[in-house]
Amino acid sequence: MAGRVFAVVGPSGAGKDTLMAEAARRRKDIHLVRRVISRPWSLGGEPFEGVSDAEFLERKANGAFVLDWQAHGYRYGIPRSMDRAISEGRDVLFNGSRGSLGEAWEIFPGLTVIHVTASVPTLAARLANRGYESRTEIAQRLARAAYAIPYGPPIRVVENNETLDTAVQAFLSALKPESV
Repeated sequence: MAGRVFAVVGPSGAGKDTLMAEAARRRKDIHLVRRVISRPWSLGGEPFEGVSDAEFLERKANGAFVLDWQAHGYRYGIPRSMDRAISEGRDVLFNGSRGSLGEAWEIFPGLTVIHVTASVPTLAARLANRGYESRTEIAQRLARAAYAIPYGPPIRVVENNETLDTAVQAFLSALKPESV
């Protein structure tokens, strides 16, 4: 049986990567996809593979990505290597882009979207605590937080305003198959 694919989306500071990592820690059958991004790894944030723009384009030309997009001046790619985990029957989670969900839905039949979100004050505090963005950059990120998700795949919402354990429990519940 093929594994299920989940695109985890939401605004910066919502806690997507934290929830994904904790879910994988608690459920060993989860495969987390490590994105490839055309920015230096030293800029921090999520766990990712940082490559130059030229290397990204070369990999793309060689078919290394099952899905890719551009945002915030960078290129993002989901490695084709995730296909192995799907064929092994594992649940596969990738940190996606709300803007690329239409394409992702076409690529992954049965795709489920988990929209991780938090209140604006919570997002603002988390972004400020990261310490690598100016107030103007944080304001721009908060303005984008209300972006609508396009129609298509099923969307499960996880509110991440409470404790980490509460949010992880909600996230794990979002990964459960829907009852018929």
